[in-house]
Amino acid sequence: MTRHVAVLMGGWSSEREVSLTSGRACAKALREEGFKVTEVDVGRDLAEQLAKIKPDVAFNALHGPYGEDGTVQGLLEIVGIPYTHSGVLASALAMSKPMAKDVWRAHGLPMAEGKVVHRSAFTGGAVMPHPYVIKPLNEGSSVGVHIVMNGDNYQPQDDAGWHFGEHVLVERYIPGREIQVAVMGDRVLGAIEIRAHGRFYDYEAKYTDGKATHLMPAPILKSAYEEVCALALKAHQVLGCRGVTRSDWRYDDTAGEPGKFYLLEINTQPGMTPLSLVPEIAAHQGLSFGQLVRWMVEDASCGR
Repeated sequence: MTRHVAVLMGGWSSEREVSLTSGRACAKALREEGFKVTEVDVGRDLAEQLAKIKPDVAFNALHGPYGEDGTVQGLLEIVGIPYTHSGVLASALAMSKPMAKDVWRAHGLPMAEGKVVHRSAFTGGAVMPHPYVIKPLNEGSSVGVHIVMNGDNYQPQDDAGWHFGEHVLVERYIPGREIQVAVMGDRVLGAIEIRAHGRFYDYEAKYTDGKATHLMPAPILKSAYEEVCALALKAHQVLGCRGVTRSDWRYDDTAGEPGKFYLLEINTQPGMTPLSLVPEIAAHQGLSFGQLVRWMVEDASCGR
């Protein structure tokens, strides 16, 4: 059995604090499972850090650019250390929302209409009929996401807090429910419904207790539940993902059930905090947090 695990966490993305929380929780669970664990707060000298500690495997608990977009995965491939979660190509595709959507569209997966525009496009007014959603091209945890409803006039070029590049993804807003699905290898663990207490399941709702209600399993028609699970597995597979992923869906049942599902994105390194969804979904299937992270370490690899 692999004995020495380096848990990679922190880094310098906007999701640093979430990564630290995930990493510490995973490190604790892995120690309880009998592994030797070294916690690594990742810097730009990661190759030197790994050369010093000489781990058997890397547990990648990083979130956001560099840790989740194929960059760290490529470094781990070069130095030959097996790592958890998806490989270089799948990680890069999943992190780039427009590129992932191109792949999914080619495979017939359902998505909301959308387009990539320059921030300056908003100076001429709405870039599509209200309501719509503005997203950074490559951030996670709902960082930088804005829902623009009728009467709203949010424009990213006027937002001093916008630090996510000159181009944005704009998508039609889909009413209905928030459904998220966890996949582990070639197995769907289940689907959960999230009911945010605010406008949507934003960063605060994801990481602040009491800001959202989790309903596991998602209380939707059995046929709809089976459909979204099958769609989630397909989304995972056509991108070439491995390990654990969590895909985010809108379920428009405003005209009654069964409704229609719309794929928003896939998270190749979903959060592993106390409020995260994948551990909650896994627990409903009888998998403890320790069993989950053990499986992830045992599934670690290079070159695929």
